[in-house]
Amino acid sequence: MATSTTLKFASNLKELRIHLCQKSEASKGVRDFIEKYYVGIKSNNPKFPILIRECSGVRPKVYARYEFGRETNADLVDMKAEDVLKVLVTLAESNK
Repeated sequence: MATSTTLKFASNLKELRIHLCQKSEASKGVRDFIEKYYVGIKSNNPKFPILIRECSGVRPKVYARYEFGRETNADLVDMKAEDVLKVLVTLAESNK
């Protein structure tokens, strides 16, 4: 499995949006993911847009936008940081 330092996004993946709550227990894993892995992923993909959206009470989710406007999402409720990374790897590698 790719790690945060080896994760490269497929060329057909155009953007990732991560939605989370600043305080909720359901978003704790996403907050931990950002602390542990975001810098490594961004360093490896400096020009790739990774948007992080915080909103009180929002359900944690990641949205992936691909070529031709195709979009998919994954629920991140109550996941650990490592599980969030696995979801991102799956989204990054899908539709290659």
